[in-house]
Amino acid sequence: MTDGTEVAAQAVETAAEAAGNWAKAGRQAGLAGLAIGVVAAGAAAGVAIERLTVGRGMRRRARLALDAEGPYGTLRGTPGAAVAEDGTELYYEVDEVTDRPAAKALKGGRAGKEVRAAQEARSGLHKRLTAALGRRSPAPTVVFSHGYCLGQDSWHFQRAALRGAVRTVHWDQRSHGRSARGHGQIDGTEPVTIDLLGRDLKAVLDAAVPEGPIVLVGHSMGGMTVMALADQFPEYVAERVAGVALIGTSAGRLSEVGFGLPSMGSKAFHWLAPGVLKALGRQSDIVERGRRATADLFAGLIKRYSFGTQDVDPAIARFGERLIEATPIDVVAEFFPAFAVHDKTEALVAYDAVPALVLAGEGDLITPAEHSRTIAEVLPDAELVCVPDAGHLVMLERPELVNDHLVGLVERASAAARRSRTARA
Repeated sequence: MTDGTEVAAQAVETAAEAAGNWAKAGRQAGLAGLAIGVVAAGAAAGVAIERLTVGRGMRRRARLALDAEGPYGTLRGTPGAAVAEDGTELYYEVDEVTDRPAAKALKGGRAGKEVRAAQEARSGLHKRLTAALGRRSPAPTVVFSHGYCLGQDSWHFQRAALRGAVRTVHWDQRSHGRSARGHGQIDGTEPVTIDLLGRDLKAVLDAAVPEGPIVLVGHSMGGMTVMALADQFPEYVAERVAGVALIGTSAGRLSEVGFGLPSMGSKAFHWLAPGVLKALGRQSDIVERGRRATADLFAGLIKRYSFGTQDVDPAIARFGERLIEATPIDVVAEFFPAFAVHDKTEALVAYDAVPALVLAGEGDLITPAEHSRTIAEVLPDAELVCVPDAGHLVMLERPELVNDHLVGLVERASAAARRSRTARA
C-alpha cells in the first residue's frame, strides 16, 4: 500500500498538473486565461483531501464503471429537425402517446435508491396521466427546453415518467447536444442572445407541434428561452400555450448572482468571466485537452454547482458531469454573455392566464431560489415549489418530486384547454 508521504506527493503532482494544463492555455490566451489558471490551482487545492485517499487510477476506473452502468440519457424518440432563421438545424425527438405502458427506461442500471424510486413512481404517474387525459381532445403536447451546457437528455427522468401517456417533444438548443453549431455564431454574424433562443423554440414548435395545446417546460436557460418566446410571440402564446413550468431559472439580474462565493470573489468572477471564456474559446483545442486531463478535478466543482447535497447517487452525479463535459469551451464562451443582459420580467405576464409551475432547489447556486420567488410574484396564481436540499439540476436530484408536480401541471393544463375549447364552441 502506498504510504502517506508518497500519496501526498502524488496529490501535489496531480494538482500541479491541473494548474499546468490550464496555465498553458493561459499563456496562449493572455491575462484572462491566466485567471482561470489561478482558479484551477485553487480547485486542485480544494479537492486535495480526496486525492490523498483515492488514487488517480481508481478514480478513472470508477468513472468508466459508472458510464457503463448508468442507463441515463438512453431514451430515444422519433427524430426530427427544425431550421432556425439563420439556417441552423435544430434536432428534436417526439415521444407519441401509446396504448402500451411506458418501457422500463431504467432497466440494467444501478439499484440505487433514486433509480428504484423512479421505477416505482413511473407506473403510478403513467396511470394517473392516462386516467386524466384518456383519449379526450385536446390533450397537450409537453415540450422540454434544456439548460446551458446540457442537452435534451437532462430530462431523462421526466421523459421516462411521461413516456407513452402524453405526447412530448425534447429538443437540443443550438450548439448543444445533437443540434448543429449555430451558423450565425460560426461565421460571426450574430451573437447568441436569449431572444435568438426564443425564436429557435418557435421554429421547433412550428415543426414538431403544428396544432393543439402546448405545455412548455424550461430549465435554467431553457426557462429563459420560454420567456423569450412569450416576449416575441405573445399572440402565439395566448393561442397555443396551455401551461408552463419554469424550473431553476431566472427572469433577470443574473449579474448579481454570487455563486456561493465571498462578495469580492463574486465581483471578480463577473468581471473576469466573459474575457476568460472568450479568450479560452479561441484556444479551444488546448483548453479541451486541459479539461480531459483534469476531468476528475473539475468533477468536484460540477457536483458542487449542480446538486444541493453531496449525498447524490454517484451514477446521477456522473451523468450530470458527462452532460456538462460534452459542451465545447467555445460554445460555453458564445452563450455566457447573453445571461448578463437577460431581462424578461415583463414578458412573464403572458403566462399569467395559464396554469404555471415555478420550481427551484433551495441550494441552487446558479439560479438561486430567490429568482424563482420573484417569478412567482409576477405569476401569483402559479404553484411555487422550493425544494430543500436540492441544487441546480433538481430534475435529476429529486426526479420523483419534479415528476409529480409536472404531472399535476399537465392535468391542470389539459382541463383548462378543454374548458377553453368548450367556451369557444
